[in-house]
Amino acid sequence: MTLKEKQKIALVLSGGAARGIAHIGVIEELESRGCEITSIAGTSMGSLIGGVYATGRLNELKDFLYSLDRNKVLRLVDFTLNRQGLIKGDRVLKKMKEYVPDMPIEELPLPYAAVAVDLMSKEEVVYRSGSLYHAIRASISIPTIFTPIKEEGRLLVDGGLLNNVPMSYVERSEGDIMVVVHVNADIPPVKPEQTQEEIKKQALYQKKIKEFYKHIIPASSSAKDKLGYFSLISRSFELMTLRMAEEKIEQFSPEVLINVSRDSCNFYDFYRAEQQVETGRRAAREVLDKL
Repeated sequence: MTLKEKQKIALVLSGGAARGIAHIGVIEELESRGCEITSIAGTSMGSLIGGVYATGRLNELKDFLYSLDRNKVLRLVDFTLNRQGLIKGDRVLKKMKEYVPDMPIEELPLPYAAVAVDLMSKEEVVYRSGSLYHAIRASISIPTIFTPIKEEGRLLVDGGLLNNVPMSYVERSEGDIMVVVHVNADIPPVKPEQTQEEIKKQALYQKKIKEFYKHIIPASSSAKDKLGYFSLISRSFELMTLRMAEEKIEQFSPEVLINVSRDSCNFYDFYRAEQQVETGRRAAREVLDKL
C-alpha cells in the first residue's frame, strides 16, 4: 500500500492516560505528509486528543501540556474521598477550557465519536452529538480512579473497559484508509536518555506521590501496599484492555497500525508531554516510511 498525497485518514485513537499524548505526534506526522484526517474515533485519552484536534485547537492543548511540570500536574488533580473514585477530574477539564472551549460534537468540522461504558447496562456508549467535554469526561473515567459520570440512569466509565480501540465507530468514506494508534502495545520502549537533573526531579515527584498515599491508604496497610496502590490498579486495567485491544485489532485488520509501547511512560506521567509527542512521531515515521 502506498500513502498518497492528500490521503484520507479514518483515525482511531486508543486510551492510555499519559501515553495517549503520543497521539499528538502521530497526528502531526500524518499532516506533515499531506494526509487529510476525515474522521476520528477515540477512547479515553484518545477521545480527548481526537476531540481537541477536531476543534482545530490541538496546538493550544499541546502548549498547555508542555507547560506542565510535576507540581502543576499534582495541583490539577482534585482528589476526593468519594467511594466511587479518587479523582473528580473536573479541575483539569475546567483548566483546559481556558485553552479549548467546549462545543457540540455535531458542529465539529469532521465526524467524531467518543466511547464510554455504562456499568448499569454493561454496554458501550458512543457519543456522536452533545457536549464535547461531557463525552470526553465520560470516556476518561478510569474505574476506581476517576469518579464515574451519572447520566439518565446510567453510570459511565472509561470506554477502555470494553473497547480501547473503537475501530467499529470511526466513520468511513470512499478512498480512505483506517489508521489505528495503539499506545498500550506490548513492545519494548524506545526512550531518550535522562539527564541527572531529570532523574532528580522525578525522584522528588515520586516522593510527593508517596506522601499522598499516606492520606488515602489506612495506616494498617503494609509499605508494599502503599507503594503499589496506583500501579496495581493501572496495571490490572492495562492488562485487560491490552488483551481485548489485540483481539479487536486482529478482527478488524486496519490498513495501518501504529504501536507505542505501554512502557513508554507511566500511566500518570503527564509532565512528560514533550517526550511522549516525540515518541508518537517516531513511531508513526517508522510505520509510514515503510508504506
